[in-house]
This record gives sequence, C-alpha cells and structure tokens, in this order.
Amino acid sequence: MHCDIYKFPKHNDMYVYIARPCYPDDTDDIKDWLGVLPKDFRASLGVSKFVMHLDLGDTPTLARVDKEEVLAKLKSQGYFVQMPPQDVMLRQAEQRARDAQDKKYD
Repeated sequence: MHCDIYKFPKHNDMYVYIARPCYPDDTDDIKDWLGVLPKDFRASLGVSKFVMHLDLGDTPTLARVDKEEVLAKLKSQGYFVQMPPQDVMLRQAEQRARDAQDKKYD
C-alpha cells in the first residue's frame, strides 16, 4: 500500500496519511487527494504541506504509530491521522491557555 503524508502548520506534529492504492498509475491525473477527509475536519486543518510519499509494503516499522493500524485505517477509510504525542499536546494546550490569558488582559 502506498500513501502520501501531509502536515499542517496549524497543528504541530500531526500528520495525515492518504491512501494511494493505485500508485504510480494514478499520478497522471491531477486529483485532490485530501478530498477523502471529512469536510469539517479538512476545513479545520488549514493549508496542507506535502511531506513525503511512502510505500508501506517496503517499510518495516513507523516511528510513532503501529504500521498495522495505519494500514487498516487506510484500507477502511482512505486516510489515517497521526496525532502528536501526549506530552506535545499538553505543551500546546498550555501555550494556547497562556496566549488566551495574555489576550484577555491586553
């Protein structure tokens, strides 16, 4: 299974894997690969940035997620969302809270 991986500047350390089952035959057509994402979710992500193309068949393991979980989600829904580690999410939430507090008193 082939997939493309995207990141989004609004969401640090979050990556979205998009299934490309017919790669490379599907590379001739210009297509909105992110169109498989639910509309509201996609709108919340902001602008995407292509990170890399990955052949999961040639990849023994992935850094932060279980390869079998990724494959199952790609086959069932066409995409997989890799969330940041919990410590990163906690730091981001704390920073947003501090920013909101600072704006409250501006």
